[in-house]
Amino acid sequence: MSATSSPTLSSLPTDPWRLVETRWDADANLLRETLFALGNGHIGTRGTYDEAWQGEPDASMEGTYVNGFYDTEAIRYPENAYGFARINEFMLNLPNAKGVEIAIDGERFSLAGGVIVAYERSLDFREGVLVRTVEWKSPAGRRVRIVAKRLVSLSRSAILAQSVAVTPLDADATVEFVTTLNSQVRGSEESFDPRLGSGASARALSTVETTATPGRSVLVSRTRNSGLTLRIETLAGVAGGSTPECTASEDGGVLSQRFRVVAKAGEAVTLEKMTAIVTSRDAPVSELAAQAAGALEGARAVGFEGLADEQRTRLAAFWEKADIEIEGDDALSQGLHFNLYHLFQSIGRDGRTNIAAKGLTGEGYEGHSFWDTEIYVLPVFLRTLPDLARAVLQHRIGYLDKARARARDLGHVRGALYPWRTITGEECSAYFPAGTAQYHINADIAFAIKQYVEATGDDTLLTDGGAELVFETARVWADLAHLVEDSYHIDEVTGPDEYTALVNNNFYTNVMAKTHVGFAAEVAGWMEREKPEAFAKLYERLDLTADEVAHWSDVSDRLRLPYDEARGIHAQDDAFLSRKVWDFAGTPAENYPLLLHYHPLVIYRHQVCKQADVVLALFLRGDLFPKAIKRRDFDYYEAITTHDSSLSTCIHSIIAAEVGLNERAYEFFMDTARMDIDNTHGNTFHGVHTAAMGGTWMSVVHGFAGLRALNGELHFAPTLPKAWSRYRFRLVDHGRTLEVAVSAAGVEFRLVEGEAIRLFHRGEPIDLSAAEPMRSVPLPRAFDRKPFKAVVFDLDGVITDTARFHHLAWKRLADTLNIGFDEDLAESLKGIDRRMSLRMILDKGGVTLEPAEFDRLADMKNVWYKELIGTMTRNDLLPGALETLKTVRAAGLKVGLASVSQNAPAILERLGIADMFDAVVDARLLKRGKPDPEIFLKAAAQLGVDPADCLGVEDAVAGVASIKGAGMPALGIGRSSVLTEADAVIPGLDAFVLSDYLA
Repeated sequence: MSATSSPTLSSLPTDPWRLVETRWDADANLLRETLFALGNGHIGTRGTYDEAWQGEPDASMEGTYVNGFYDTEAIRYPENAYGFARINEFMLNLPNAKGVEIAIDGERFSLAGGVIVAYERSLDFREGVLVRTVEWKSPAGRRVRIVAKRLVSLSRSAILAQSVAVTPLDADATVEFVTTLNSQVRGSEESFDPRLGSGASARALSTVETTATPGRSVLVSRTRNSGLTLRIETLAGVAGGSTPECTASEDGGVLSQRFRVVAKAGEAVTLEKMTAIVTSRDAPVSELAAQAAGALEGARAVGFEGLADEQRTRLAAFWEKADIEIEGDDALSQGLHFNLYHLFQSIGRDGRTNIAAKGLTGEGYEGHSFWDTEIYVLPVFLRTLPDLARAVLQHRIGYLDKARARARDLGHVRGALYPWRTITGEECSAYFPAGTAQYHINADIAFAIKQYVEATGDDTLLTDGGAELVFETARVWADLAHLVEDSYHIDEVTGPDEYTALVNNNFYTNVMAKTHVGFAAEVAGWMEREKPEAFAKLYERLDLTADEVAHWSDVSDRLRLPYDEARGIHAQDDAFLSRKVWDFAGTPAENYPLLLHYHPLVIYRHQVCKQADVVLALFLRGDLFPKAIKRRDFDYYEAITTHDSSLSTCIHSIIAAEVGLNERAYEFFMDTARMDIDNTHGNTFHGVHTAAMGGTWMSVVHGFAGLRALNGELHFAPTLPKAWSRYRFRLVDHGRTLEVAVSAAGVEFRLVEGEAIRLFHRGEPIDLSAAEPMRSVPLPRAFDRKPFKAVVFDLDGVITDTARFHHLAWKRLADTLNIGFDEDLAESLKGIDRRMSLRMILDKGGVTLEPAEFDRLADMKNVWYKELIGTMTRNDLLPGALETLKTVRAAGLKVGLASVSQNAPAILERLGIADMFDAVVDARLLKRGKPDPEIFLKAAAQLGVDPADCLGVEDAVAGVASIKGAGMPALGIGRSSVLTEADAVIPGLDAFVLSDYLA
């Protein structure tokens, strides 16, 4: 099948599995260095050339980094205060060990000189090797082909390897390689942009030891303040051509190995250079030399091609679990593969390191990690390589004592508060309103632990420190939460939206805190039951009490979630909706992002969001909120969100897909999927956006495929974007591997490996096993929206639940006749009139009655039923019913009721909604009950509306048949597998969104 591609901003060609540069472009060089970066979770290196950059200095940034290798500097405040962050940690740009200069008969190879006859640089995400092929004509006219390869080993954490092959094309030539290890580091400059850095990296390392002998260079450096030691050691050799001459030298902090060899025309001479990078965070200083030597010996033994084979094997295993593809759009497939590849090569693997906001590709944000890890990145690895997710969570657990100390700084006598931005657990945010005040970091970490345990079943994380972290961080919420009347409030915090700071009852924060303390109470109960010895020790060590755990549950149950009744939306905080809305129309396009053009106070005084806040809570805890409210929330907050944060559009895409705004969902996804390749935020040259990369995966899996994990169960609600012919992805759950493929033909669920599983498609169970590993289900029919003039509702099961009263009354009658009354019989009576229902009960019991006795029992059932419904109040309305009636009436549509219950008018009065109906069919005048269309035809006639202009709403099969018989479109309330003839099905009126049906 030929594929099309979405429009792109990048000049790079689209290839689903490769990033390819077909011409040397000096103007794009800084960006390309980021895109072609390599890493393995320990080492990261930018995609700079082997030879020194010869262009404008600002067009290149040499960079090699080690995850978690940092120095510190004091944070200086002209106006100080107690508890401010004191120390900034920053990732270091390391000495460059990649240098390889080439000379041909004495002429130095440079892309800036001579003639480039042919050029290609590529990174295949299945190979993990950066390859540059250049055919070059020197100023003197000598033609050569150079093939330079580079990898950072995914199998050997300390190893960076290079292979550079030079082939003279037109005559024999003397080829000279000069490999360098340069201790002179140029770091990034200090920037006004808070997303960049302080520029301190270049000043942080001092040289301790150097060695340069033929074929081998050693550089040992030490940080100025953090006391860490770095050892970089290289081994190099040349194969092919004449016997090489090799010399070594050191000059001005540059250690050099010079190889001179004569090569015949058409003969390749190849330099292999192996580099080991180890630090005192990996091993004691006394062991670093042996560790580097061992790593180099192992790498040299297999050679570059052996390392490349290992790389392919490791990546094949990754893509086996993580592959995600879009048929019909190569550009998007490229973006997805690029993003997943970068996430894989950036995430820490050793339990002591994290994943930075820019990965290991640049110095943006100084190498700090944020909440991005838990909310945007770990969801990818939870469902692809959960061991990596566990390692990062162990890293958080390892800094619990530092989090305890930080909590004391903030006045909490017990508990732990994790830092907003950090490398090793110290708070590094110098601007507390948008840093330390983001207390939700505690809940984000606890939420990730919860998700990990539910996705893997690995509860050992809890006993290995996870429970202690959850308890200690929950204590901070219990300390902050205070009762105001009957609800708990949390004051002076900042939510994810950094354009609003220091507020009371931030919605996202409170939703996540509610989840956190509730989870803490659940974990305490689980440990007490299942791990009593471990719990007793933890209980004693933390001085935990049953009353404290009970308080957590109480806070969870009664924590305030701000809601504006007039607007029908959640308020981002207590004061947010009272502020003036930002003047978007009057804001020039060049003034975005706002944070670079307006004082924070100016922004704080307005209703304007940098990123998803309320909308993010709707995604993470969507089970708490009905679809109708999600839609209203989305509509409101989308209109005032600038998406100045790269974390924003992916979340808006997910919720837009959930609430039926498929085109908007796709637009947001497009902004996220190729954010770095296309450099849509204009700052990728400082490093990739790892959170947005994770968000791309989430947009497909949680957005278009609708995955939600509820109580350990996987629920899907897939849709197919119009631009795609098919999409497919894999995920893991409790050791199983699943594959989901969505096309116009339907949804295919496949169990690739592992034990049997029950998952859910739009609420319907799907069982997969080794015996039946694949199931296919159709996509729901698209509802044909129309300009309806009226909506006709059934009563029972739609607006209120009188079924329980009917059930009790019918059961009482059946009991008097000694007829068994089970759930199946009760279900079959839904939507059926009283006399027919009685006949069905009698038939089941094989009972025959005289007409007079039949009438008496029918009347008796009604008496019992009326007694029960006499207790009803407006509280007996089903969720979403009142809001739906208000919405329909506000839209100018007429409202009718088509209930076979003769008690319907009385029930409407009891519910306090009688005045909201323009017509109520008198069931006593009906000649036939449902499924006959009579009742819905009468409703349309009483409303004065043609039946074709009415939307009927029913919860029973007979009712849906009645609607369809009347010539109306039918909206079913319940399960699609039951209401198969309905034009659309929703679980309840709390999921009713009028615009989904009204043209």
